[in-house]
Amino acid sequence: MTRDRSGTPGAFASALRAREQLIGYWSVLDSPVSTERIARLGYDYVALDAQHGLIAYSGVLASLTAIDTRGSTAVGLVRVEANDPGPIGRALDAGAAGVIVPLVDTPGDAADAVAAVRYPPLGRRSYGPMRSALRIGPDPVDAHAQTVVLAMIETAEGLARVAGICATEGLDGIYVGPSDLRLGIGGATTRDPEVEDRFEAALATIREAAAAAGIAAGIHTADGASAARRLAEGFTFATVSSDLVHLEQAAGSHLAAARGAGDAR
Repeated sequence: MTRDRSGTPGAFASALRAREQLIGYWSVLDSPVSTERIARLGYDYVALDAQHGLIAYSGVLASLTAIDTRGSTAVGLVRVEANDPGPIGRALDAGAAGVIVPLVDTPGDAADAVAAVRYPPLGRRSYGPMRSALRIGPDPVDAHAQTVVLAMIETAEGLARVAGICATEGLDGIYVGPSDLRLGIGGATTRDPEVEDRFEAALATIREAAAAAGIAAGIHTADGASAARRLAEGFTFATVSSDLVHLEQAAGSHLAAARGAGDAR
């Protein structure tokens, strides 16, 4: 049976919770027009980075609206700026199909993230689905079924407690931030031969903890080939690079080609 790739939050949430393989794209630019085009390419989700990206709330709102336009295959996720009910609620009210919550170090942190996503009596999200009501819910029971919460594992503390984090009731999945995790366990954000064995062992621990708990396990990757490798290893979803990185790479590649052609004359 072919999975529903219509870009609906309900279909996405069901696939993610079933640990089906999903592929997404990362956006750091406040550019709804380009985000709209990316959302039509076939990705399962586009994640908007409101923590380290260049996107303010108005940009998140505009980009989520762009992702939801006709022809989109993707849903919009938001990496929020902090594990706090304020930014989590704003992202969801703007229409995010889920949130990626940074710096989750303990099961208590994970429980706080879940509570911020769920309405009472399951949580403490305040009711005010300004835009999301057009696409998600708006009945709280339906919103719970259609909205996912993902906890980032990106610190030594989070790694040490990953089994307990994964066992948190209501958590839909975990998401690895490779740069921060490398920094946390080895003191560098780039590949260091002395750290890589520990890093790969950490990823195996994270994958196994998620599998044991029956939740999704995701990771950020530098490119499509790396995403395919991580999915083959057992991650259930993977995000590719970012729009800013690809813009720079494409511009640089064309510049090099143009200069090479000029030199050849």
